[in-house]
Amino acid sequence: QVQLVESGGGLIQAGGSLRLSCAASGTILSKSVMGWYRQAPGKQRELVARISLEDRESYTDAVKGRFTISRDNAKNTVYLQMNDLKPEDTGVYHCNSLTWPLGWGQGTQVTVSS
Repeated sequence: QVQLVESGGGLIQAGGSLRLSCAASGTILSKSVMGWYRQAPGKQRELVARISLEDRESYTDAVKGRFTISRDNAKNTVYLQMNDLKPEDTGVYHCNSLTWPLGWGQGTQVTVSS
């Protein structure tokens, strides 16, 4: 069974940067549209960034210009570079395939202090 393992989160001050990684145990990542999701405290999980098989990126307005999604198919890994972080970026970040959604991993916690 394919598993997704997210890492790279942490506690950071507003204005700082973090780079999240999502490693897949199989090769599904290279065959999928991949996305990064965020679940803020008390809110539903939302898709914040996605990358197509052709490496076309799209973002929710709240993170546009600050976050960058990328993928390395050879490493079965997708990344989320997050710059100029804001307290409202706080939440648990998950990745998943939009093409063949998998079970959710444990995610990685990002906490941005003001």
